[in-house]
Amino acid sequence: MATSNDLKNGLVLNIDGQLWTVIEFQHVKPGKGGAFVRTKLKNVLTGKVVDRTFNAGVKVETENVDRRDMQYLYRDGDDWIFMDTVSFDQYTVSNAVVGDSSDYLLENQVANVSVHNGTAIIVELPASVELMITYTEPGLQGDRSTGGTKPATLETGATIQVPLFIESDTKIKVDTRDGSYIGRVN
Repeated sequence: MATSNDLKNGLVLNIDGQLWTVIEFQHVKPGKGGAFVRTKLKNVLTGKVVDRTFNAGVKVETENVDRRDMQYLYRDGDDWIFMDTVSFDQYTVSNAVVGDSSDYLLENQVANVSVHNGTAIIVELPASVELMITYTEPGLQGDRSTGGTKPATLETGATIQVPLFIESDTKIKVDTRDGSYIGRVN
């Protein structure tokens, strides 16, 4: 158990028998009345995001979640196989848990996996990853400084927007949170 004052990003709460992770929180002290904590919570299983307000000092039930670095090994149908880098135990993670992370996940890549009661519930990639562009249209002469973008297909199969001067077989850095182009990798 923790109080609403102990809430922080990444904390997993048990509310009405469901697991929710804290995405955002803000302590609010209005001029009149008692303080409260405004939070944005994401359901661990369904991915649904809700806003919830807790009065200051209210007890909330927290869940013990073990966060581990795991290496992605291979895909087996709709399941993803990860290996704990310390104990070498293998975990089967469902497609729903991996979610949008699959757009930026390569074999042998390390991700942070949260485990609750022996089941993987959250897969978090690093903030940025380096991926190769397998296909993009060639840029036109004179388009190099306009700041325009074009679609490019990554080696994982995902499509993102890149500047016009980027060509196929170029290694780039991609932000895994929003899928945006960060820069070229030398």
